Amino acid sequence: MRLLTLALTLALPASAAAQPKAERVESKGGVVVCVSPPAADIGLAALKRGGNAVDAAVSVGFAMAVTWPEAGNVGGGGFMMVAPPGKEVRCIEYRETAPLAAKVDLFADGTVTPLDHRAAGVPGTVRGLAHAHKTYGTLPWKDVVLPAVKLAEDGFAVNAVLAAGLNRVLADPKTTNAEFKRVYGKPDGTRWAAGDVLVLKDLGRTLRLVAEKGPDAFYTGELADLVEKEMTAGGGLITAKDLAAYRANDRKPVHTTYRGYDVYGPPPPSSGGTALAEMLNVLENFDLKAAGRWSPGANHLVVEAMKRAYADRARHLGDPAFTTVPDHLVTKEYAKKLAGGIDPKKATPAATLAPEIALDKESDSTTHFSVVDKDGMAVSNTYTLENSYGNRVVVRGAGYILNNEMTDFNPRPGFTSTTGLIGTKPNRIAPFKRPLSSMTPTIVLKDGNPFLVTGSPGGRTIINTVLCVVVNVVDFKMSVEDAVSAPRMHHQWLPDVIRFEGVKEHPELVKRLKAIGHEVTEARQGDAHTIWVDPKTGVRVGAADKRLDGKAVGE
Repeated sequence: MRLLTLALTLALPASAAAQPKAERVESKGGVVVCVSPPAADIGLAALKRGGNAVDAAVSVGFAMAVTWPEAGNVGGGGFMMVAPPGKEVRCIEYRETAPLAAKVDLFADGTVTPLDHRAAGVPGTVRGLAHAHKTYGTLPWKDVVLPAVKLAEDGFAVNAVLAAGLNRVLADPKTTNAEFKRVYGKPDGTRWAAGDVLVLKDLGRTLRLVAEKGPDAFYTGELADLVEKEMTAGGGLITAKDLAAYRANDRKPVHTTYRGYDVYGPPPPSSGGTALAEMLNVLENFDLKAAGRWSPGANHLVVEAMKRAYADRARHLGDPAFTTVPDHLVTKEYAKKLAGGIDPKKATPAATLAPEIALDKESDSTTHFSVVDKDGMAVSNTYTLENSYGNRVVVRGAGYILNNEMTDFNPRPGFTSTTGLIGTKPNRIAPFKRPLSSMTPTIVLKDGNPFLVTGSPGGRTIINTVLCVVVNVVDFKMSVEDAVSAPRMHHQWLPDVIRFEGVKEHPELVKRLKAIGHEVTEARQGDAHTIWVDPKTGVRVGAADKRLDGKAVGE
């Protein structure tokens, strides 16, 4: 298939990079990369004690519930991709579920806000991390949880990034939960500063119970009763029965091939793996490398692939227990058809890609970490509280923040807007249903061995952040730190606009994209902590994305 006209394929000059350079670490042994430096160190310590990548990932997950309260959690949920050496890749899905009392029109009239107790879904993180550990872990359960207990009970030094986040959320007039303010406010009432020590005694006690009694301690008994009391006091929906009924799932990942690589991503209820596979399958029909990374031609193609995948996301994707997801979305034949519909000289109006969805006019915080151990086991984990600090409600006596994941369901049944509000049937609220996610923890293999482990936070931008990293490495042969640092692009079908980090760096590219009908705006995107494995030497190279914070450590 011919790429584009010559006028669009010429690469354009770029000015100096505006994104912070990723932090790089190399190791022949294990590597851990995540947003929280103390949690990265704890993951590395697990590897040094003889643990594998899953042991390290579970340790990081619990540690970040203490050290990165913006998104690290035990009160949320997520997806963990695991690639054991010589065995099939699997996805441990621990997405939150809607409580039994949840109604389809919960958010329809606008009275329930993201900071409401009713916005919380049943947490899945503890069950998910425990399922991963039981299936793949080698260290004792207690040993992978206790480091987080010590951090919470003894306290840890807050760095400048965490101090700024805490000061921001505590000063926000929307933060009204008294327990949140008590737990995360500085005891003397002043602002947090780098070097201050944050102690989380109640959270430490909760984690100690989980460490000593296992994951059931979180979902039954005293801790479950504390959640039910919190819900009763705040008018929430979660009951002790909802907690006792929660289960994590072991799912078959979405798999596709891309230019000789095997790409694995999470299946529904995540839209990430499906949308990523669809976009890569479309782009495989074109020679992106020949056009050049910052050419109008290559970026036009990437955006058009994004539009089509996100339109299908709205059409078809939801919890597979409640909706049938078509198999054709990730086939090469379907992608070839979509690729043939891309006009090389003109942007496709987004509304024309899903004409059956009626459109009306209207009057995200997650975190990702990557681990590869010395034996080649790879873990890619993304988990979330949904918004930054979830619904900003701390469960009294248990010390952890609740998610506001119910907002990931389509809020107004039947109402889809040109500004991006989706109301299609597959992702409407139902009891015990899991909301559609964009989390895209991804593992790329070459000849059966780990090649790239990546993922990102960022709501609906997550999938496209991962796409950009994969394309940067596979098509444009960037080093992993350059691939992570490069400006990213996002289009989610509706609104019909490109969000681009590189507006100032690449003004001529923006001009040329606008000339063929794209609207472009500037926005920061993602936090992609990534590991690349050199196929020739086996050296693991970790790249900590410094858009927020992060650390890459190796044995």
